[in-house]
Amino acid sequence: MKKLVHIYLIALIALSSCGEYQQVLKTGDTALMYEKAIEFYNRGEYTHCLNLLDKVKVYSYSVGSRKAQSMAYYRAYATYNKRLYEPAAELFRQFVSTYPDSPFFEECLYMVGLCYYKSSPRALLDQATTEAAIEYLQLYLDKYPRTDKKEEINGYITEMLDKISYKAFLSAQNYYNRGRYVSAVVSLNNCLEDFPGSKYREEIMNMLFDSKYQMAINSIDAKKLERCYAAQEEYLYFKEEYPESRFLSDMDKKMEDINDYLKGYDFEN
Repeated sequence: MKKLVHIYLIALIALSSCGEYQQVLKTGDTALMYEKAIEFYNRGEYTHCLNLLDKVKVYSYSVGSRKAQSMAYYRAYATYNKRLYEPAAELFRQFVSTYPDSPFFEECLYMVGLCYYKSSPRALLDQATTEAAIEYLQLYLDKYPRTDKKEEINGYITEMLDKISYKAFLSAQNYYNRGRYVSAVVSLNNCLEDFPGSKYREEIMNMLFDSKYQMAINSIDAKKLERCYAAQEEYLYFKEEYPESRFLSDMDKKMEDINDYLKGYDFEN
């Protein structure tokens, strides 16, 4: 019974709110619509808030006015609170671009990065949004190095860099798994260069060695010696960096093939 009463009260409030919204809308009174938009925002009724602010915008306050700035601020936050993070990022970005002297500039600059962070897709998808999040959060840290959000933001940036490095890793791994070793070598080297601290580094280096090994043992005679040396070099780099790696036993066996071939050449020359 209590549950039914609760549902009834919610429906009644919603109808009342909708009726209030329609009445304000009919007046065409810009000042009243602005005032009620803020009231709706404070009540958590973000759709009504946004609709009224859009109507006010039609009648328009000058861009530099205090009310125009306030409208831009509330539109961005209402959109954010509706969990429309990418559109919210754009609204906050417009705010900091339009109002660089605003007392809300610092707050809104942070929100640009946060919104992009919250709209960052899973690793397999395009990471342009993730890159934008890193750019704006780093910009915020550069501008406000003493912020109490520093640790939190660095955590976001680390998480997103890991996501981007994982995407690069998956792309390189795809070449490797399909036996496209020339492309794998290029992609794996790019991973190591672009993300030297990647948590996938050991696995990347193992795939890099194996790609070069496969290229060497399946090579034409004219390129085999050069490719065997390249595989050997990669093995030595790996062993120096990961002397206790789980991959080493398999790599050691493959190096026997490489060394057997290289025995026929004078290493000193």
